[in-house]
Amino acid sequence: MSEQLLDIVLRSLWISGTALLLSLLWSLPLALILGLRRFRGRNTIISFFNAMLGVPTVALGLFLYLLFSRRGALGAFSLLYTPTAIMIGQAILITPILISLLTSAIEAVDPRIRDLARTLGASERQASLTILREARKGSILAGVSAFNRAIAELGIALMLGGNIEGLTRVMTTQIALGVNRGEIILSLEATLVLLAIVFTLTLIANRFRGD
Repeated sequence: MSEQLLDIVLRSLWISGTALLLSLLWSLPLALILGLRRFRGRNTIISFFNAMLGVPTVALGLFLYLLFSRRGALGAFSLLYTPTAIMIGQAILITPILISLLTSAIEAVDPRIRDLARTLGASERQASLTILREARKGSILAGVSAFNRAIAELGIALMLGGNIEGLTRVMTTQIALGVNRGEIILSLEATLVLLAIVFTLTLIANRFRGD
């Protein structure tokens, strides 16, 4: 692997990994609420996030571009064409994936486990953490699916990052740029690395679920 490609791969992993952690900050608490509680409007919220799974990345990218641009509401923060902008965009993109899959994993846990934890003196928070541990296999699949979605997307990375060499260029934008410039070998190398990452993480997650 060339030094140029290695730099792009490491940057892609860093940006998408940070986006996953950022998205978990709000996705995990919301998934716990949706998975453990019953309240009016719950099904509507779940349906909303299920519907958001199909949102085109270019549509989200355009909305965030207008938001981050100099004349946008967040223009004063100078986020456009930075790794931070891509992280935020990817975090928002994968939120529906995390919430939908995490909620399903939590709902699949036997509710008697939570009741037993309470009977043994566990607090509400401790009981929720117990449920989350029981749902760890589905949670890992959710995390892997979200990360793969983030690292493999193009629209947000291109529109918010600008494909700047040494700063915001990631594997997907390098592949697109390479095709336009005729750099087929580098594009193929980036494609193979990207596929290897996605397939490896998916196989690991599936293997873990089967244990």
